[in-house]
Amino acid sequence: MKRKIMFMGRSGAGKTTLTQALYGEDIEYHKTQYVNYSEYIIDPPGEYIEDKQFGFALALYSYEVDVIGFILAANEPFSLYSPATTATATREVIGIVTQINSEGADPALAKEWLEIAGCEKVFFVDSVTREGLDKLIDYLGWNETDEPENKKKKTGTERKTTTK
Repeated sequence: MKRKIMFMGRSGAGKTTLTQALYGEDIEYHKTQYVNYSEYIIDPPGEYIEDKQFGFALALYSYEVDVIGFILAANEPFSLYSPATTATATREVIGIVTQINSEGADPALAKEWLEIAGCEKVFFVDSVTREGLDKLIDYLGWNETDEPENKKKKTGTERKTTTK
């Protein structure tokens, strides 16, 4: 099953760049000014997590996804995520460490911060080189093909109808 994800992270953490990389688009920086809503990704502006006034919007959007992705750049000097933050989530929360090859990157520290927040599964990605994207794509089930309804295997429990 292809799962829909919402990214959360501060401005500059790499949410939009990751979205572009996952969709195979050219990487082009632009500041997210509104919630980008696509088939499999919800990408809100970083201000939604940086300013508690907007937190309710993240909670509402989370009901439309299967997975929440906490994004944390590997070169962050701090973490926005409090300990055990995922305990309040009504969806699975995974950690995604971005910018793993950037100057001053410390992916291990970012992973530790995400685990403290409660992320049991953490992915490491570099959107520019595409390193680590395949693992995230596989985890989200985006490599699976959707089988048309009329092509699904019969289980033997279907009721046969006959016409006379």
